Amino acid sequence: MALLRNSNPPSRSRSSFQYLAFLAFAAIFVFKVDVLISQSISAARRTVEPKQFLHPTFYGKTSSSGTIFSNGTFNRHFVLTWGETRGKMLEGGELLTLSLDKSSGSGFESKKEYLFAKIDMQIKLIPGNSAGTVTTYYLSSEGSNHDEIDFEFLGNSSGNPYTLHTNVFSQGKGEREQQFFLWFDPTQDFHTYSILWNPKYIVLSVDGQPIREFKNMESIGIPYPKNQPMRIYSSLWNADDWATQHGTIKTNWSLAPFTASYRNFSAKACIWSYRTRKSSCDSEDSKDNSWLTEELDSTARESMKLLQEKYMVYNYCKDNMRFPQGLAPECIDNNIHNPENINNPPPLVVPKKPRKGKRRGRSRRGNRGRFFY
Repeated sequence: MALLRNSNPPSRSRSSFQYLAFLAFAAIFVFKVDVLISQSISAARRTVEPKQFLHPTFYGKTSSSGTIFSNGTFNRHFVLTWGETRGKMLEGGELLTLSLDKSSGSGFESKKEYLFAKIDMQIKLIPGNSAGTVTTYYLSSEGSNHDEIDFEFLGNSSGNPYTLHTNVFSQGKGEREQQFFLWFDPTQDFHTYSILWNPKYIVLSVDGQPIREFKNMESIGIPYPKNQPMRIYSSLWNADDWATQHGTIKTNWSLAPFTASYRNFSAKACIWSYRTRKSSCDSEDSKDNSWLTEELDSTARESMKLLQEKYMVYNYCKDNMRFPQGLAPECIDNNIHNPENINNPPPLVVPKKPRKGKRRGRSRRGNRGRFFY
């Protein structure tokens, strides 16, 4: 009996040790499985929910294959060039906004260059007191002998109208300013500002209504923009040293940031290629190029003349004091209308262009950022 009693405890001891070892192994196994499950869930979440990021020139998502852009109009056709995050592409690239504060304005430009185009852009300007601000929208080539076609909106104090400034440069020569007061409030809703530029005519329109025309008159020695490809540019910047009532009314920075909005860009255009030295309109496959021969008919031209009589506030073709040596030769052409109510135009407010900066290597000709003075 004594021997039997002494033999039982070692057996129970071995069983207890094995049981404890099994529990320890099970605990370690469960912990490892839990860690693996947690890591798998985290990895899956990172895959399904990629991080969003902001960049001064684009918005998008990152993935292992690089940057993925949405199919928005502005994402596809334009790049934000300056102003850091003051320029934004919103609503999947269908809305673009530019902002101005005391530190900086902002701007964008087209990714492509064009040799002739018909473009539309809807813009809603800064509401309220916009004195000192300038919103620009224009086509321009580069260099001292550049070509340019301008829409520029000069802000004003509350209750006073914006001044719409237009100009045409050819081979570096401008001084073809015409200015208008708009017949609506451009801050309450979007309005369409259009540029038709073809080999024979330049026509600027607002909401489908032509407001000025510049004909190809090379036959009488007037240079015409037809050989230099141009980009679309737009900017919002401070110019309170001259923009509003000759600089007497300054920007009220307590109202900043000032914001202009853009949407519904559309274009029929001859896209320029520096590789082939040709435009897309030179291709036999190009279609629907009727706009390349488009011009104002007699009804549209008469409507434009009536509008100019009511809303034009400055015409370079009537400013004998500014040009005592004689008016520009195109001013004697019958298609340059000279409203009688501006025989003695007020002194012209001539917009300055923001200082040019270098683009970040997007093309052979180099980029052109826009910076304010």
